Amino acid sequence: MRIMTRDREFYKSLILLAIPIALQNFISYAVNFADNLMIGQLGEYAISGVYMGNQVQTLLQYVVNGIGQALLILSAQYWGKRDTFSIRRLTSMCLRISTIIGIILSVSAFLFPAEITRIFTKDEEVIRHTVMYLRIVCWSYFFFCISQLLINAMRSVETVRIGLVISIITLFVNISLNYILIFGKLGLPALGIQGAAIATLISRFVEAAVMVIYVFFIDKKLGFKLKDFLLPGGKLFKDLLRYGAPVLGGQVVWAINSLAQSAIIGRMSAEAIASVSVAGNLNTLLFMVVLGLSAALGIITGKMVGAGKYELMKEYARTAQVLFAAIGVFMGTLLFLLRGPFLTLYDLAPDTISVAKQFLTVLSIAMIGRCYQATCLSGLVKAGGDVSFVFKNDTIFVFLVVLPSAIIAQRIFHAPSWVVYACLMSDQILKCFVAIWKINSFNWIKNLTRSDSESETNKA
Repeated sequence: MRIMTRDREFYKSLILLAIPIALQNFISYAVNFADNLMIGQLGEYAISGVYMGNQVQTLLQYVVNGIGQALLILSAQYWGKRDTFSIRRLTSMCLRISTIIGIILSVSAFLFPAEITRIFTKDEEVIRHTVMYLRIVCWSYFFFCISQLLINAMRSVETVRIGLVISIITLFVNISLNYILIFGKLGLPALGIQGAAIATLISRFVEAAVMVIYVFFIDKKLGFKLKDFLLPGGKLFKDLLRYGAPVLGGQVVWAINSLAQSAIIGRMSAEAIASVSVAGNLNTLLFMVVLGLSAALGIITGKMVGAGKYELMKEYARTAQVLFAAIGVFMGTLLFLLRGPFLTLYDLAPDTISVAKQFLTVLSIAMIGRCYQATCLSGLVKAGGDVSFVFKNDTIFVFLVVLPSAIIAQRIFHAPSWVVYACLMSDQILKCFVAIWKINSFNWIKNLTRSDSESETNKA
């Protein structure tokens, strides 16, 4: 039994798929980071307002990612069988569902921005800044849904470079507009956080437009036509519900977890809220690389399982665990070492910098476990067909460990903010023990494709 596979195709595919995805994730987050960095020049309340305003986007992102992951898991396995008709049907269903959700959240955020913000914080100055941002940025949700679902459809057939191209375009558009609109350049008025919201809205529109043009007029693998987006689900709709519900449920759990954490953090000082936003930026920026590798692993896993290559998949799984554990140690150390230099990029008060350093220390430890368990459970177990396990595992840890421990630490023991934050990150380490057992049982390898999909294609 080999721990490290000698199959060069695995390493080649992992790298070739991971690099564009990682760069796409990195650039996409760089857009958010540029927002945060420029807005950081406006003070703690501006940072806190944008952070709170983005909680609705976070909710949407979790839901759309859940739908996109369900699409990616099923479509990657059908790609292993080269059944492109089923992939087009799955994509059309997922796109319709996600855009409806996006419209609902857009209207809700526009009509009730203050009410939504008060769920997370009682600070009226933070609420005032959040409302200014949210009333504009909410209209970007529809375009976000379109671009993300189509990117996942392309990823499922191993077309990953288009996502990178779109991210590069969005980066230039967003940063340029941020600079012009936030600070009032080229003769325009300085709009502050409202300028950042307008820049995000325009960037999302451009992103969706480019993706639609690519899918309809450039891509040759799937051959989408307008009529394909009206295709009925048939039996595949039942599969999407059956296998997609646990994936979406897992994302909903994380959405609840994220929103609950924001509510807990929102009861802290403005300095603590700003510190979480700043510390989270560096943490996520580094994790983009790992997310790219995890997404690539998921595509490889789905393709191997769909093609019935189970023994080779077991060999790949053992190798992946060693790789991600080593990456976790490296990334955790790097995060710790970059704490000081990174914080000098912000114009923050000394107290805020001190709290941010404490949060980054907590994150550097959590990063080690996150790189192993989160990526392997997603890239192997979930992508391999056991879609319900990750959902159950996350649910147990969120509602029985993470949130209760943080609430007890904050409300009963009045613990320092970094202790509360450590409770919120505790699952990243604890879930490693579960991941080791589950992954090496190999009972997660399940083929989810239908044997009668070709007959349905012929009928079409």
